[in-house]
Amino acid sequence: MNNKDLKKVVESALDKQKVPHVKLKKIGASKVDVASLTEPSKETRQEYWGKGLTYCAIILIIILVASIIGFIGFHGLETFTKDHVNVFQFLASSDWDPGEGKSHVGAAAMIVTSFSVTLLAALVATPFAIAVALFMTEYSSKKGARFLQSVIELLVGIPSVVYGFLGLTIIVPFIRNIFGGTGFGILSAALVLFVMVLPTITSLTVDSLKAVPSDYRKASLALGATKWQTIYKVILRVASPRIMTAVIFGMARAFGEALAVQMVIGNAVLMPANLVSPSATLTSQLTSQMGNTVMGTLPNNALWSLALLLLIMSLVFNFLVRLIGKRGQK
Repeated sequence: MNNKDLKKVVESALDKQKVPHVKLKKIGASKVDVASLTEPSKETRQEYWGKGLTYCAIILIIILVASIIGFIGFHGLETFTKDHVNVFQFLASSDWDPGEGKSHVGAAAMIVTSFSVTLLAALVATPFAIAVALFMTEYSSKKGARFLQSVIELLVGIPSVVYGFLGLTIIVPFIRNIFGGTGFGILSAALVLFVMVLPTITSLTVDSLKAVPSDYRKASLALGATKWQTIYKVILRVASPRIMTAVIFGMARAFGEALAVQMVIGNAVLMPANLVSPSATLTSQLTSQMGNTVMGTLPNNALWSLALLLLIMSLVFNFLVRLIGKRGQK
C-alpha cells in the first residue's frame, strides 16, 4: 500500500466516524503524517537497540566463559597428553615434586587438604549462620536486623589479605600455644575460612527464611505450636533446600580461597597427619608456585592441572546448587 492509498483509507475512516471525537474531528486527511504510520517510532528503535545490546552482552559472556574453560582445559590436559602423566597417579599419589619428573606429580595431599579445610569451615560456620539468620528474621527488631545486616556486609567487604594477616598474627599463635607445633595447618585455615564464609552463608540463609510464606507461621501458631516448635518443625524444614544451597555456596567460596589460606596453612605439600600439621591446598600451591615455573614445562603444566581440577570442582558445586534448587521447588 502506497502513501496515497493510505491517505484514502484514513480519510474514509474519518468520514465514517459515527461517534464525534474532539481530537479526530479536527484531523483531516491532509494532516495525517504517513511517515509516522509507516516508519518505526523512536520507542521501537530504542527497543531494537536494547535487545541488540542485551544479545551482544550475552554472546560476549558466553565467549568469555568458553574461552576461560578452553584455555585452562588446554593447558591443564597437557600434563597428561604431552608429559604423559598417569591420571590415576595424579589423583592418588601424594608425591609432589614435578621438577624431578613425571613420576612425582601427585596431587592427593592437596586434594585431601582442600576438602578437609572446606568441610571443617562449613561445619563450623553453618550453625552460627543459621542461628544469626533465625535471630534476624524471627526475633530481632527491624533496627537490630538492619544493624546485623550492615555488620555482615562489612565482613564481606574486608579483603582476603586482611583475614590472612589476622589469622597469621592471632589464630596461628593461639593454635601454637594450645596444641603445640608451628600453629600452621588445617585448623588455622578452617578458622580463617569460617569467618570468611560466615557472611555468605548467613546472607543466603536469611533470604531463604524470608522466602517461607508467613501463612505457614500463622497456621502453626494457630494450631498451638510454640515459637520454637514453629521454627524447628515448619520454617527450617521448608527452607532446608535453600539453606543447603547457601552452605554449598559457602563451601565453593572456601574451596577457591587462596591468599588467606596460603598465609596460615604452612604450604607443605604433605598428606596431613592431623589438623595442626602444615599442609597445602590446591589454591595455596598455585599462588605460591606459579611465578616460579616456566611456561610449557612439566612443573608449569602440573600447576595448570591443579587449576583445571579447581575449575571442575567449581562446576560440581554449581551443579549441586542447581540440583538442590530443583528439588526444593518440587
